[in-house]
Amino acid sequence: MRFIHTSDWQLGKPFGRAPEEARAALQEARLGAIDTLARAAQAHDAPLVLVAGDVFDSAEPGDRVYRQALSRMRQAAGVKWVLLPGNHDPLRADGLWTRLKVETPPNVIAAIAAEPIALGEAAVLLPAPLTHKRSLSDPTAWFDAAETPPGALRIGLAHGSVQAFGSDPDTNLLAPDRARRAGLAYLALGDWHGRLRIDERTHYSGTPEPDDFGREATGLALLVDLAGPGAPPQVTDLAIGRHHWIEADWSLSVAADLDALTASLAPGRALQDVVARLHVSGLVSLGDKVAVRRRLEDALAHELRWLDLDLAGLVTRPTDTDLAEIDAFGDLRAAAERLNAMAAEGGSEGRLAAAALERLYVEHHRAQRPGEA
Repeated sequence: MRFIHTSDWQLGKPFGRAPEEARAALQEARLGAIDTLARAAQAHDAPLVLVAGDVFDSAEPGDRVYRQALSRMRQAAGVKWVLLPGNHDPLRADGLWTRLKVETPPNVIAAIAAEPIALGEAAVLLPAPLTHKRSLSDPTAWFDAAETPPGALRIGLAHGSVQAFGSDPDTNLLAPDRARRAGLAYLALGDWHGRLRIDERTHYSGTPEPDDFGREATGLALLVDLAGPGAPPQVTDLAIGRHHWIEADWSLSVAADLDALTASLAPGRALQDVVARLHVSGLVSLGDKVAVRRRLEDALAHELRWLDLDLAGLVTRPTDTDLAEIDAFGDLRAAAERLNAMAAEGGSEGRLAAAALERLYVEHHRAQRPGEA
C-alpha cells in the first residue's frame, strides 16, 4: 500500500504580523498546497492522502477558505482524502465537522469518529479525532484493543505530542510507543510543524507550507510505502512548500558587506518566494547606515515575499565626513554635533538623538536632491 501523509494545513491562518499583500499571498499558498499534494499523489501513484489534523486554522475558517479547500480536493482526480479534526479545528457539535460530514465530496472522508475505517480490503485506518482544543487523555489509547480483519494493515492517524513541544506540556499527549502497542504498520501524526521521526513506524510530516521562522524541515509531506503488516515502512520526504522562511544575523562594518550577504540569502530560490527575518548589527558610519537601510527597505524588501527587518543592532559612529555632508560650519552642523554627543551618552535619550541625527542626514540629502524618494 502507498499513501501520502500530511498534516497541519491550517487553512485560513491569518499571518497577522505580515503586511497585507504578503499576508494574502501566504494564505493563498496554503490553499495551493492542496493542489501540489494532489499532483504529488498522482505522480507517485499514491491515491490516498491522510491529513493528520489541523486542516483549518480554526473551527470557523470562513466560507471562502472552506469552499476553496473542498473544491480543490474534489478536483483531484483519482485521489482520496481523509481529514482529521485537530486542536485548531476540534470536533464540536453542530460545528465545522458536522457541516463537512454532510458536504464532503465523494473522494473526501471526514474521520470524526474513533472507530475503524476500511481502506479497501488490505488496510484499516484507526483515527483519533480531537473533540477539544486541549485533552488530558490520550486519544490514541483505543487503538490497542481495536478489532481489525486478520492480516489487515493497521494505520493510525492522530494529532498531538509524543513529547512537550509547546506551552501546554500535559495536553494532547500521545504514547510514544503507540505503534508498537497497537500493532500499527504506521502511525501518521500531526501537531509538530517540522518533519520528525519518532521511531521506525511513527512520523510527523510537518506542515506542507512553512509558516514560521526557526523550524527545521518544513514544507514537506511523506510518501509512505507499506509492503505488509510486519514489514518496516519506507518513508520518503516530498517537497511541497512554495515559500522558504529564513532567519539570519548579519554583521556589517561597511555598507558594501551587504553584497555578499544578499547574494547568499537564498541561493537557487526565487526571491519572491522567500520570507526573511534579518537581524542586522555592526558599527558603521552614518552614511553607511542610511545606505544599508535604503538598500534593505527600498530594494530587497520589495523583492522578497516579506522582509521582517531588525536594525536595532546597527549602531552608527558618525564621521567628520558625515557631519560635513549635513553642514560644514553653520547651525545645522552645531545641531548635528549636539545630537552626536547625546547619542554617544546612550540610554533612551541617546537612541532618540541617534535617530534624529540619522533623520537630519536623510532630510538634508533629500533637500539637496529634490527628486530623491
